[in-house]
Amino acid sequence: MSAAVAPPLCTWIVAACLSATCGADDKDKKRCYGGGGGGGSGLFGTRRHLAARRRGGARSGMPIAASLHPERGPVENKKSDTKQRRVVVTGMGVVTPLGHEPDEFYNNLLQGVSGISEIEAFDCSSYPTRIAGEIKSFSTDGWVAPKLAKRMDKFMQYLIVAGKKALENGGITEDIMNELDKSRCGVLIGSAMGGMKVFSDAIEALRVSYRKMNPFCVPFATTNMGSAILAMDLGWMGPNYSISTACATSNFCILNAANHIIRGEAELMLCGGSDAPIIPIGLGGFVACRALSQRNNDPTKASRPWDVDRDGFVMGEGAGVLLLEELEHAKQRGAEIYAEFLGGSFTCDAYHMTEPHPEGEQSALASEGVILCVENALADAGVTKEDINYVNAHATSTQMGDLKEFEALARCFGQNPQLRVNSTKSMTGHLLGAAGGIEAVAAIQAIRTGWIHPNINLDNPEKNVDVSLLVGSQKERCDVKVALSNSFGFGGHNSSILFAPFK
Repeated sequence: MSAAVAPPLCTWIVAACLSATCGADDKDKKRCYGGGGGGGSGLFGTRRHLAARRRGGARSGMPIAASLHPERGPVENKKSDTKQRRVVVTGMGVVTPLGHEPDEFYNNLLQGVSGISEIEAFDCSSYPTRIAGEIKSFSTDGWVAPKLAKRMDKFMQYLIVAGKKALENGGITEDIMNELDKSRCGVLIGSAMGGMKVFSDAIEALRVSYRKMNPFCVPFATTNMGSAILAMDLGWMGPNYSISTACATSNFCILNAANHIIRGEAELMLCGGSDAPIIPIGLGGFVACRALSQRNNDPTKASRPWDVDRDGFVMGEGAGVLLLEELEHAKQRGAEIYAEFLGGSFTCDAYHMTEPHPEGEQSALASEGVILCVENALADAGVTKEDINYVNAHATSTQMGDLKEFEALARCFGQNPQLRVNSTKSMTGHLLGAAGGIEAVAAIQAIRTGWIHPNINLDNPEKNVDVSLLVGSQKERCDVKVALSNSFGFGGHNSSILFAPFK
């Protein structure tokens, strides 16, 4: 095969994506490939009227041909000086059970509003768990072209909308987008579960015949395709991939995205996670693991980290995306800086797929992986234990996990009387691969507002938990010096990332 011929799968996907938005008539073709005008339609959705929005919006679509054949100068061999490169947060995007804008989301957290309710997406009356942090109202209108949105799994819909909202929140107007060096802009948004619904539907179709299968079922089920599609839409040609480390996915993506900027490989990175697991196979799988709460008669009380009466975690869905940017680049375009990303770390428990070390002779190892992760993160960020005064914990409302994390935090920071600890999952449920994304947003919002959200449903704390470290049932004032956000995943994946006010 000639080297000039594009790889068949790549060609097929691009052609398929184009066919999803381009009609057969000339008018549709012009709309897909035309480059001018604010009212036209791009590949992935109607272009928004940017002047009408408070801070300007992200470009909703870019002709795919521009991505395939960009104008670019010669590649420079000179390596960027990474010693002074600092990473800041300039944009945030969320899709959650508590709202689809960062301020709405965080205000609900501060008020102690629970996003847990009865599942309405399908009939789960025969399941022992019938509750979740389910998103009741969501639309891709104006963000994703209708034909493409119809083919996509929800995890991709959430990812693309949250990603574009992060750009809009970061003041990336169409004019600014046109000025960006797109070879230095990347997308690193992961997913724990990927396109479960698309793949599940394909299996059902296969029971009849392979001819009934959706031709998009393979690419739209993979975890990487959300980042890829968003990059195609924006024309961003920098680092682009996804990471899947179960419920630690978002933190892994955020830290790796920051490292691309630090190493001089990118100036801007969209990063975080997205998941949409609230479907029959998703619910059934976690029920089979005996991991879920069965407090069906009182959904808002079901997720209760560190409480004696917790009986498992509550599934959630959505996406959380940050726009990370190199500091000088952000200053040059006059961006509002929400916080500085200081660093982070990953470790592995290397013991069991789902459980930490048991009590007994190995109890000293029970939280060793988490402690090592936190200490490595502090070292990477160049801060001390005394600098940390706020922790957004992983705390999912499981029997062993909550206690082991708290034990690790107490061993790391127990001598710090100013430390405050809370769990966003008490209100959102567990968004799996997206959890770290929305919790990073919560940590950044705490830095911005000076308020930290409550722990709800902590009515009867575990006796081994020092409640003096935990935020109570009401929001609290906190002048955050350094915020730590933890995420842990099946497989023993541990991750810790740190944010601080920009100075």
